[in-house]
Amino acid sequence: MEDQNQDAYENNNRERKKIKTKRKELGLSCMLNTEVSALLAVIRRPPEPTSPYYFSSDDHFDSAALHSLKSLRALIFNPQQEWHNIDPAIYISPFLHVIQGDDVPAAATGVALYALLKILNLEIFDEKTKGAKEAINSIVTAIAGCRLEKTDSSTEDAVMMRILQVLTAIMKHCASVLLTDHVVCNIVNTCFQVVQHSAGRGDLLQRNARYALHELIQIIFSRLPDLAIKDSESEPESESGSGSESETGMDDSSGGDADADLNSGYGIRSAVDIFHFLCSLLNVVRVVEMEGSTFQDPDEDVQHFALVLINSAIELSGEEIGRHSKLLRMIQDDLFHHLIHYGTCSSPLVLSMICSTVLNIYHFLRRFIRLQLEAFFAVVLLRVVPLASSMSLQEVALEGLINFCRQPTFIIEVYVNYDCDPLSRSLFEEIGKLLCKNSFPMTSPVTTLQVLAFEGLATMIHNIADNIDKEDDSSPIGPYPVVITEYSPFWEEKSKDELESWVDFVRIRKAQKKKILIAASHFNRDEKKGLEYLKFSKLVSDPPDPKAYAFFFRYTPGLDKNMIGDYLGDPSHFNIEVLREFTDTFKFSGMVLDIALRSYLETFRLPGEAQKIQRILEAFSERFYDEQSSDVFVSKDAVFILCYSVIMLNTDQHNPQVKKKMTEEEFIRNNRAINGGQDLPREYLSELFHSISNKAITLFGQSGVSVEMNPSKWIELINRSKLVQPLILCDFDRRLGRDMFACIAGPTVASLCAFFEHTDEEELLQECTEMLISIARIAQYGLEDTLDQLLASFCKFTTLLNPYASTEETLFAFSNDLKPKMATLAVFTIANNFGESIRGGWRNIVDCLLKLKRLKLLPQSVIEFDSASTSSSDVPKEPESGIIFPSHDPKFGSRQASGTISRFSHFLSLESMEDSLSLNLSEFEQNLKIIKQCRIGNIFSNSSNLPDDALLNLGRSLIFAAAGKGQKFSTPVEEEETVGFCWDLVIAIALANIHRFQSFWTNFHDYMLSVAQFPLFSPIPFAEKAILGLFKVCLKLLSTYPVDKIPEELIFKSINLMWKLDKEILDTCCEFITQSVSKVLIEYPANLQTQLGWKSVLHLLSVTGRHSETYDQGVEALIVLMSDGTHVSRTNYVYCIDCAFSFVALKNSPLEKNLKILDLMADSVNLLTQWYKNHHAENNSSVSSNTSNSSLEENSKSLGSSNFTLNLFLKLGEALRKSSLARREEMRNHAIVALQKSFSLAQDLDFSPTNCMNCFNLVIFAMVDDLHEKMLEYSRRENSEREMRSMERTLEIAMELLTNVFLQFLKQISEGPGFRTFWLGVLRRMDTCMKADLGQYGTSKIEELVPDLLKKMITQMKEKGILVQKEGKFYELYELDAEIGHEELDWKMTSESNLHARIAILSGQVGISESGIDDAVQKLVAHGSLVFCFLLCEIKLGKWSSWRHLIKQSQRWKFFKEGVELIGPSIFWKIEMWVVLLMWLIASGSDWSPLPLIK
Repeated sequence: MEDQNQDAYENNNRERKKIKTKRKELGLSCMLNTEVSALLAVIRRPPEPTSPYYFSSDDHFDSAALHSLKSLRALIFNPQQEWHNIDPAIYISPFLHVIQGDDVPAAATGVALYALLKILNLEIFDEKTKGAKEAINSIVTAIAGCRLEKTDSSTEDAVMMRILQVLTAIMKHCASVLLTDHVVCNIVNTCFQVVQHSAGRGDLLQRNARYALHELIQIIFSRLPDLAIKDSESEPESESGSGSESETGMDDSSGGDADADLNSGYGIRSAVDIFHFLCSLLNVVRVVEMEGSTFQDPDEDVQHFALVLINSAIELSGEEIGRHSKLLRMIQDDLFHHLIHYGTCSSPLVLSMICSTVLNIYHFLRRFIRLQLEAFFAVVLLRVVPLASSMSLQEVALEGLINFCRQPTFIIEVYVNYDCDPLSRSLFEEIGKLLCKNSFPMTSPVTTLQVLAFEGLATMIHNIADNIDKEDDSSPIGPYPVVITEYSPFWEEKSKDELESWVDFVRIRKAQKKKILIAASHFNRDEKKGLEYLKFSKLVSDPPDPKAYAFFFRYTPGLDKNMIGDYLGDPSHFNIEVLREFTDTFKFSGMVLDIALRSYLETFRLPGEAQKIQRILEAFSERFYDEQSSDVFVSKDAVFILCYSVIMLNTDQHNPQVKKKMTEEEFIRNNRAINGGQDLPREYLSELFHSISNKAITLFGQSGVSVEMNPSKWIELINRSKLVQPLILCDFDRRLGRDMFACIAGPTVASLCAFFEHTDEEELLQECTEMLISIARIAQYGLEDTLDQLLASFCKFTTLLNPYASTEETLFAFSNDLKPKMATLAVFTIANNFGESIRGGWRNIVDCLLKLKRLKLLPQSVIEFDSASTSSSDVPKEPESGIIFPSHDPKFGSRQASGTISRFSHFLSLESMEDSLSLNLSEFEQNLKIIKQCRIGNIFSNSSNLPDDALLNLGRSLIFAAAGKGQKFSTPVEEEETVGFCWDLVIAIALANIHRFQSFWTNFHDYMLSVAQFPLFSPIPFAEKAILGLFKVCLKLLSTYPVDKIPEELIFKSINLMWKLDKEILDTCCEFITQSVSKVLIEYPANLQTQLGWKSVLHLLSVTGRHSETYDQGVEALIVLMSDGTHVSRTNYVYCIDCAFSFVALKNSPLEKNLKILDLMADSVNLLTQWYKNHHAENNSSVSSNTSNSSLEENSKSLGSSNFTLNLFLKLGEALRKSSLARREEMRNHAIVALQKSFSLAQDLDFSPTNCMNCFNLVIFAMVDDLHEKMLEYSRRENSEREMRSMERTLEIAMELLTNVFLQFLKQISEGPGFRTFWLGVLRRMDTCMKADLGQYGTSKIEELVPDLLKKMITQMKEKGILVQKEGKFYELYELDAEIGHEELDWKMTSESNLHARIAILSGQVGISESGIDDAVQKLVAHGSLVFCFLLCEIKLGKWSSWRHLIKQSQRWKFFKEGVELIGPSIFWKIEMWVVLLMWLIASGSDWSPLPLIK
């Protein structure tokens, strides 16, 4: 049942389709019937009697046409008729007969055309219908042969419009693919005839005709991409400019059999013919009559229409044109030749269309028009813009130029293909400089042309910036500039596929081009220097390649053509090779002789010497003959002779001194039989004669640079285009973008600044600031000088740097003009986001900042320092003015992070005056709002992102400004505020960059040294403000980085420099300094690593702590440091002692503190002992392991050595010795006690005998002498007994100290070679103190103390065996006695000595027998020596008696007395001090004393 229903349903559908088809067929039949009936009615209608085209009703029409119409009507309603399957000729041919009829009235022709139009629109047949091809082609043939002979103009216009409709319908019909190339060309030709015919008729017909032709062109060329290209026609896009190798075959075969396949229809052949026809329309001229004369002028209307059609063809064909050799060559040659020729002498309308056409060609075919595009810019746009006769023409050319610049890859492709090619013009640079020149305003207001040029320049800059500063660009940066390291032929091109680093190759070629231009400049001044520079620059191989010189002469612009000619004509072998290579650079194929010769001689000037001319013409003749494809010349000699003849003819025809000119016949006669004995063709010579007569061969000199595109140049360009590489398609590279801008940086900056200065429109000012941002983005890549130059100019526009304006005038100008505000915002925006690219520009920015500070438009400090600024989490505060300077601005990203700062409008949010008034904002508040947008604080808080160079320049600018360079201060208060502001910023920079402090602070310190040398430099307030900030940096360093020593040394060097500039700073800033150094000593002593650091801190503590308000804090810091002892080291021990002594030496300082410090000083000997022991332990281990090789280890050894330890101990002893001279007795006595303690603790230091004696000499002896002197000084004063007795008591303690320490170190001292001298020193001081004359104050108690102390010492010496020595029966003489005995008395010196008995350094020892001692004594005394030292040989009671007896003898006493009186007491002491001991011993055992004699 379901199957039956399905069959029934399908049957019903078939029936419905049949009914629908029948109805459609019936409708077509009715339509045809209607059209036939209408046509017959028109034919049968009697003509109007008034018609000038009257004819009889019997013969007025072709009977065959009527018969065919009637036959068609008979077939129309055949029930079996299916129009889709019927040959279209059956129902079309009757109408075609009417159209083609000779005597058909226009009305009938119009009806027939309308019928065809309906047939075509209803698509009764299609491309698959049998006979469709013949039918549709016959329609075109019929319409093309339509004659309108018997009609009026109005009817004729109507018929022609109908023709246009039918032709358009034919091309739109689905069967149009069956049209042949010839028919398609016929359609276009017919349509164009209508266009021409309508020129003198109504505007409506002309408009419709042009519209129809335009539509036809669109239909034809829109099919071009879909055409099937046969193998013989197809040509892949080769690497050559136009595929010259296969072009010849394409010319012969392309499209020749395009219609052989019935299904293929029209093809490339018709497109080529039509395009050639369109190009020919550009040459249509009109005859113009003016002042009785006629001349031909290009028909600009036709030219414009032709360019519209050409544009449409190119737009619709697109890149497919590149697949068709003939069409491509037509664009390369014919079209471009016309565009360039008429581009220089056309109206603005035509020039605009020419620019649009070239732009369209660039879009689709730029790979194939490399040289043509260069010629178009060089000859047309770059000449019309500056030299056009009218402003409108300039604007059109400029707009055309800018349209090219708006293309995404145009400028980079132009730069790569032309500017980086040594054989091409620098188009990008010329375009950029042209835009700069035309946008540079000299006066206000700016003109339309200047605005247009500026917009074009801005377009270029934005394009470069957007592509160079891409976030995801991973291309390398640099190097800048490129260096040519090896020779490579500069004329050879390489494709991108042949190179690993194509960008490097391009940059090298650009560098070569620059060097070539420099060599050209040298060459014009001195030929040898120019060629040597080529070698030096590695542009010429070694040995030189003639080809390099040839290309240098051929393609380098600006060369002296006279010098080129002289060089090429030189007879040397190398020069001849250069000449041959030079001539081989020309392509003379397709040129006649005069054009080739013109092209050749345009590149240099023929020398005057005949032999040189001959060599040059021989080279030309050989090249020309080899390049010719015709058989005109049989040999190169014929060419050579004819060249001479042409040059002579040129001179004859165009030299005013030649009165009788050569005729054509004479010229032909002169050149008979020169072609291998035969004549050259007369026509050839005649053409040569007329060409030379009409236009001379120009022999260009040094400045003769022709830019006109003459036939010879064009042919040469076409020939060369077949050999050069195609135009390279490329995207932006960061390095190339930087190099591009570097070419035009100077003019661009100048134009931008001038334009900003002279314009007042807000929109244009906005564009200027946007362009400034783009330049800054580009300047990041090695163009810092450019940005500095730009900032210097824009800082002037802020009005803040006017040195002649008062504060009120500056504030008024800033407040009432938008331009200064925008300039200020722009400058600080650049500083915020491109500070890494700023170098010298920081000085201008700092000057602006200081001016804003003086105008009260900034808070007291841009950076508010936190009280805890030394911590790692410093947070900037909000200034009192409400201007916030955040640490990060989210609107900006770093170059690495976002890399995009597209437009300045993102940052400018200025409110209108109405808004400001509605918010009740004062003028001052409005200014503050602008400054807030500048985000000045970010410059310094984010300075950690700045590279070293930028940071150094910023710091230098601030330091120099703080020193007053470039600043004028009206009041001291203003100066102090400005200096403090600058130092705040310097410190902010240092704190923000504390992680790399070492890399920049060395230079900062040098800047401080430099400003100190300024002629008018004043250390106040510069140094005062500096030292406050430097300590903040110091605390930050010590709290953050305790390891590295160099930053610590750097900051303390700067601190010391500042206070040394003016030491009063230590007084004025004492509280802050004391607080800072105390904090260092209490919180960060472990982080102080250097000697300079400790020395500076403790010195400043000792100096600033002397003030009453800082004493407590300073002395407490010192006590904490020394009490702990952990941070007292070998490095800082001396400075600790110096600092401690400075506090002890203060007058009126608390006694308790001083005594505490003295005790700490004495206790510090424990540290010395510990270091000494550690050193020896380390030394022993290092010796056993033999690993201590580094200088650091050696240094540590020296720090722990006995000599170094002694020096530290001596430093302590000297400090305590000086403390023993204090005015207060408690202080003095405690200092001596502390010294005693120090010596007691130093027992383990293992002092050597020499070290012990040095301690005595420098500390104890000096202390005793000073105290003795002080006591005597007080004794001579009146009313000073109390002070004198106080000093006496201290001296007694000191003498006891001397005795105790002597006995403590007696063993070491006695072993020393200078013990004798040392012992005499002890005795002398004992004697001096004992016999001290206190004058009116009576005797000294020391007299009683000294003998006891002396007995104590001698007893100890006796007990220790130091004073007892005997060897056999010989007594030993020491020092002077031994010397006298040996030299004067010829006593024999002993060879050995007992070291235990030696008391002094002996020159030798003399042995004397006991029995001969009396004689020896007499002889020694006779020679001035008192030999009581014999008593030291053996001290016994019996011996003392014998010696008493000896001395009491008158003769001996006489010798003693005479000896003392003879040599004098002072010399006597030096000769023999041991007599003092004898005197004291005798005095203690006898009733007489020789002491009065000693006085």
